[in-house]
Amino acid sequence: MLSSEKFLEKVAGAPADVLDKTIDTSRKFSEIFVSKKHLGQARQYWKSLGPGLTTGAADDDPSGITTYSQTGAKYGFNLLWLAGFTFPLMAVVQEMCARLGLVTGRGLAANIRQYYPKWVLYTATMLLFAANTLNIGADLGAMAQATRLLLPHISFNTLILGFTIITLALQIFTTYEKYAKYLKWLALVLLSYVFSALTINNINWGEVIQKAIIPTIVFSKDQIFIITAVLGTTISPYLFFWPTSQEVEEQILGGKTTLKLRQEETTPQEVKNMRTDVWSGMFLSNLVMFFIIAAAAATLHVSGITNISTAAQAAEALRPIAGERTYLLFALGIIGTGMLAVPILAGSASYAISESFGWKFGLYRRLREANAFYGIIIIATGIGLGINFLGFDTIKVLIYTAVFNGLIAPVILVLIVLMSGNAKIMGRWTNGKITKLLGWLIVGLMTLAGVATIISLFT
Repeated sequence: MLSSEKFLEKVAGAPADVLDKTIDTSRKFSEIFVSKKHLGQARQYWKSLGPGLTTGAADDDPSGITTYSQTGAKYGFNLLWLAGFTFPLMAVVQEMCARLGLVTGRGLAANIRQYYPKWVLYTATMLLFAANTLNIGADLGAMAQATRLLLPHISFNTLILGFTIITLALQIFTTYEKYAKYLKWLALVLLSYVFSALTINNINWGEVIQKAIIPTIVFSKDQIFIITAVLGTTISPYLFFWPTSQEVEEQILGGKTTLKLRQEETTPQEVKNMRTDVWSGMFLSNLVMFFIIAAAAATLHVSGITNISTAAQAAEALRPIAGERTYLLFALGIIGTGMLAVPILAGSASYAISESFGWKFGLYRRLREANAFYGIIIIATGIGLGINFLGFDTIKVLIYTAVFNGLIAPVILVLIVLMSGNAKIMGRWTNGKITKLLGWLIVGLMTLAGVATIISLFT
């Protein structure tokens, strides 16, 4: 065996081409090692993502897409600052919800049931159910319309019935482990909006950055209405219930008990992983929101199209302006996000009602083990399906659903801030000073926006 000195002597005396090959091989090996290391880190990061990622992705449902598209079409880049403004607020709310589920081992409705009067619980649950069924109907309709842009020979009724059956089958007949993975991968469809915006050639990125940093607001009736819609579809009540219940499902999947408070059992690493998951999901959600507004502003607004009727119309309107590729990505994004959001809307409503009445619940259970839980999912989705046959204007359903979410959000937000800040419930995992401050700031802003919207409607 050669010593290191003799090895160096041999290498030093080797021909130049051999030295070059040796160095090149060493460099390639180093690159492979580094890439494998980075790949391993990426895999570990992806593995750590779960309820937070799917919650953030579900926020950009067809209702959200329509609201953001309408914002960009009507006001251009002027309201782009909302994406950066809502990001920390949204993330703080979702972190409080997820932490509540992680520490208590109970969903949001189950915690409200434990610590507040029944009338508070039933009010919050019924408001959520009403908002969610409207949202399901709007999303199913938008998915069917978007599909008809790609497959016009298939009827709207056939498509909407097909989407309803598929979303129900995924929830009822797949295991939670598979279902969670499906939701996680489907979240990546949101990147289509980023790609679609980047394929548009005439975006003035200097103006985009300026409008994203410097808030521009005109206190008009229409703008107050659309800002409330943006807040309502971004900080939506159904997203309060979903991550809390999913943290419980994740614990059950990991073999942990959820029958008692987990204050002492909850580890700093679990909280850290949860926060990484939540902030990653919220960043993805607001990134997509940013690019949808930017794409609509750079295409529809500059072309004089300031009013759209559906998320599908937003996609169709992009075709002659931004090109076939952008239009196709946008349309596929509507279908994909709808497939992600509808099960979460129905599921969060069912979690809330089942927890409120003490029924057996959970996607990890089979149909025969939780009939009532899956029954609510079927009823909520069925009502959403039926809404599409009542002749309502789709854009009004989508936008008004977003506004309705904005009006009821403060009611539930108050309970979330109070419970996540209660030491008896959370132990050492209560809200910090900054989280508490931001929590009450969000309550105040959502209340102010809701009151301003109601006043504007009657003046």
